[in-house]
Amino acid sequence: MARVAVVTGGTRGIGEAISVALKNAGYTVAANYAGNDEKAKEFTARTGIAAYKFDVSDFDAVKEGIAKITAELGPVDVLVNNAGITRDGVLQRMTPQQWNEVIATNLTSCFNLCRNVIDGMRERGFGRIVNIGSVNGQAGQYGQVNYAAAKSGIHGFTKALAQEGAAKGITVNAIAPGYIDTDMVRAVPPNVLEKIVARIPVGRLGKAEEIARGVLFLVSDDGGFITGSTLSINGGQHMY
Repeated sequence: MARVAVVTGGTRGIGEAISVALKNAGYTVAANYAGNDEKAKEFTARTGIAAYKFDVSDFDAVKEGIAKITAELGPVDVLVNNAGITRDGVLQRMTPQQWNEVIATNLTSCFNLCRNVIDGMRERGFGRIVNIGSVNGQAGQYGQVNYAAAKSGIHGFTKALAQEGAAKGITVNAIAPGYIDTDMVRAVPPNVLEKIVARIPVGRLGKAEEIARGVLFLVSDDGGFITGSTLSINGGQHMY
């Protein structure tokens, strides 16, 4: 039976690429999404991947979502925590709401999802968890104290959970993407985008499929001796 993989924020951008790559590799994929029903329906019709709507920042909603996925597809063996938002602004103008929304969606979600799959993984003696961090969580970024804090927190979360899961056959790793050619990055003003690309040694934006290939390796049986690690896929922008 195919292993079941859950990808949060899995119907668009990097998440979509991860969902599709996992499906093509033989996994049964459940792609979580937050609110855009029309986009989710289009995604499912185009890819054949089931989409599940629940708020990753809400523990009870996650519990219900994972229970539904388990009932319909089977127990979750692979989890990719990809969901994330931005609420940018310099600290002196950042509101508590901007801070709390980003921490809840980008970091607390990792706890919510992992907490609701970890018992089953421990019982079965197998699990693969990949948390999607960011180059901005490693290097920091002006106007993103909330986002950088959340993504940096993911890296610490990953190392701690990796130690807890190792003896039970569970690996926990992170991927820190650089600037990837997605709708969010394409929305950046052209003059700003030029400056971003100029700081990337390979001279281009990354592709979502390049992040997906990293995920595929980390969740595979071949990746079983890798845990507690962060794979930086950023074109050399930040060598950490």
